[in-house]
Amino acid sequence: MTRVLISGTGFAGRGHAEAFRAAGAEIVGVVGRTREVVEEVAREMGIPHAGTDWQAALETCRPDIVSIATPGGAHYEPIKQAIAFGAHVFCDKPMTADGDTAAELHALAQEKGVKTAYAASFRYAPSVLHAKALVEKGAIGAPTEVECISHFNLEREIPFGWSHRRADGGGRLNNNFTHTLSIVTSVIGDEIVQIAGEVRDDLGRAPIVEGVHNFATRRDFIPRDLDDPSLEWGESDVEWSYTVMARLRSRFADAPVSVLFKHGGLVPRFREDHIVFYGSKGAIYLEGHYGSGALHLHDGKAWQEQPLPAEIAAMVPDVAGETEQCWHHLARAFVRDIRGETVEPYPTFREGRQYQRIIDLIRESGNWTDAPALA
Repeated sequence: MTRVLISGTGFAGRGHAEAFRAAGAEIVGVVGRTREVVEEVAREMGIPHAGTDWQAALETCRPDIVSIATPGGAHYEPIKQAIAFGAHVFCDKPMTADGDTAAELHALAQEKGVKTAYAASFRYAPSVLHAKALVEKGAIGAPTEVECISHFNLEREIPFGWSHRRADGGGRLNNNFTHTLSIVTSVIGDEIVQIAGEVRDDLGRAPIVEGVHNFATRRDFIPRDLDDPSLEWGESDVEWSYTVMARLRSRFADAPVSVLFKHGGLVPRFREDHIVFYGSKGAIYLEGHYGSGALHLHDGKAWQEQPLPAEIAAMVPDVAGETEQCWHHLARAFVRDIRGETVEPYPTFREGRQYQRIIDLIRESGNWTDAPALA
């Protein structure tokens, strides 16, 4: 049986473990920062090894696969050690905190000959898979443009943590754009021709609170009294909003496809978040920021909601939660590939490296032209 070692004890760590178990793998160990927490997780999930030393866990557990489920800033060393050990690597997004380290790890994995999976995984949402099938069948003709719009209205008082720090893999580009870019490239085509964008930190600071170990429950730690003079504050150094424009080459179109990615992490939505694929003969509208809601098809005359095809419905993992379903889908493909079975292409460290390079470029926001100079 395929043996898996998990790095991380929070929402993603637990989710990855369940996904690999559902794929028929054995979870042989889990590693975390805090002994009490990792031992509790191992006990609750029936995992035989619990530890705080990653290198020691590699030697003790002898995994075929390691699953990296910690914040992006903590990915580099564990992945490097796992590659040197010879384990295949399943890594959540962002791959690392910057493009240089992502490129290094991609090169090391290639040299070592280990397989990699990069979990920008909302491309596996059922409606996204449906949209991909419709585009391939020519339902919208030649794709011309794509629009990805989302507004999260996140609480500004969420406790200060990795999501506020660039060095730890924080920021909305790392944790939102990675998914939408993966969705668009899976449906339209993954040859990114040009890209430009700008970012904005409209948060500034967040309260420092002890005891937050699980990203999914961080809201439970929002301080009741934000005016408490004893409260400490941490300074954000990442973007909470972004606007990105891209041009993608598609095998379904002669001209590059224009793509708009617009995300506001702290602002309220008025209409629903959505992803739309426009073409020469029609359009596909997906409800939800990651396109995981209902799918509507415009045939050139009117919009009509489309039922999910039975063959796609049959592929949906039997587990609650959109994020968890997508992890299950990718873990299943990864395990099957490692076992030598034929699978559809899935995102790897190639995409992880490319996305981190793109994020670095967008954060530079170096594409502005001073308008007064044009007067």
